[in-house]
Amino acid sequence: MTRSGPPQVPRRVAKRWLALAILVAALPALAWFWRPLSAQAQAGAAYGARLGCSCHFVAGRPLDQCRDDFMPGMSLVMLSADDEEKSVTARVFPVASETARFRKGQGCAFVPR
Repeated sequence: MTRSGPPQVPRRVAKRWLALAILVAALPALAWFWRPLSAQAQAGAAYGARLGCSCHFVAGRPLDQCRDDFMPGMSLVMLSADDEEKSVTARVFPVASETARFRKGQGCAFVPR
């Protein structure tokens, strides 16, 4: 006795096609949202660098305490200080990075890229 009807597609192949379809559908959505998210990450990194520099070099507080001054939602911003250069770099990995440098009598300003 033979079975008639449409051929059966193996589950593994069906799962691969489904994953490919989801990926193809997700790419336009990612392209649509990438630019605004990138801009927000850049703004967050700039804010973090300026705030971290002022907090660390003007107020004299340790860098880990400076994170307490961040606004809600800035948990992805990471700070690092270079005490020789008197600068603080804020990063939202892998999207954005900004550096602010302290200058005596002028405070903290962004380092041009």
